[in-house]
Amino acid sequence: MAKKILIIDDDPIVLKYLDNLFSDNGYETHLATDGVKGTEMVAKIRPDLITLDLQMPEQWGPRFYRQMTKTKEFKKIPVIVISGLTGSKYSLPKAVAHLSKPFDAQELLGIVRNQIG
Repeated sequence: MAKKILIIDDDPIVLKYLDNLFSDNGYETHLATDGVKGTEMVAKIRPDLITLDLQMPEQWGPRFYRQMTKTKEFKKIPVIVISGLTGSKYSLPKAVAHLSKPFDAQELLGIVRNQIG
């Protein structure tokens, strides 16, 4: 069974790019355009890993992360921050990685493989 990755980003171009990148590498992908939808998807699909943008409408990434980690069963899901905001590593220090947009696809895939295979 393919590992599940939840991609949370409000930019449709980034969503499509990450969707294709992960799908082409054997992962099952699910998409959310903000933290509110991301919260719904986490409960529904129980992803193995999440990529998370920080600045989004409805609910920003840090708030999504705080809410998600309050639930014991979701607390250990690895999160990779992918953001255009500078200093993003300070907003979610417990994320497994922080990548700035634009990012290197091979670097991202390496991080994902290290986390979930």
